Amino acid sequence: MIDLDGTLIHTAPEIARAANHMLAAMDRPVLAAKQIQGYIGEGAITLIKRCLTGHLTAEPDADLLAKAQNLFFDAYAQVVAESKPYPKVIEALQALKGAGMHLACVTNKPAAFTKPLLEKSGLAQYFDFVVSGDTLKKKKPEPDQIFYICEKFGISVQEAVLIGDSKTDIQAARNAGCYIFTVPYGYNQGYSIEINTVDALIDHLGDTLRFISTDQF
Repeated sequence: MIDLDGTLIHTAPEIARAANHMLAAMDRPVLAAKQIQGYIGEGAITLIKRCLTGHLTAEPDADLLAKAQNLFFDAYAQVVAESKPYPKVIEALQALKGAGMHLACVTNKPAAFTKPLLEKSGLAQYFDFVVSGDTLKKKKPEPDQIFYICEKFGISVQEAVLIGDSKTDIQAARNAGCYIFTVPYGYNQGYSIEINTVDALIDHLGDTLRFISTDQF
């Protein structure tokens, strides 16, 4: 199971463009792209709230949020498919499929954005299942998406690995009881991931087979 934003595809530039379009349309100050990148990882609505308030957990006015949500979604729909995969991602997915791995993409991004992004980037063909942020009632860090994927594959969670880039992915894997690998790039609100919080720190997706095939757990 592989996360999308910050793991497979570098989506932050396009997300920042859409967020700043939203803010400008509401006569609010635009934000640095790096600040907006630090808000990514827990779904579009959380991102919008953070852009409006400048805080990770503050709640904006409900009417303000509704207006901002429409503006952001409209703007992001225009640019979502422009994001590009990180280096070596396609080669890694090809290697994983070639080794007989079943692959699923699990993301907190709404399906309306997930599908065109995966298709335009050429990554959709590698995944047996795609579970978006609105596929189920709950998303990461809740374990529901992981349980759903494991059920679809007919495996136990103990046989599954989630690869991500953030504490949200780590919490989801721990809540579910599956393995968790993380990449050092991506979006984790500016925090580095410590080795003792994960099962493996990998430089890129291609390292996954090295850990699995050598039984390093």
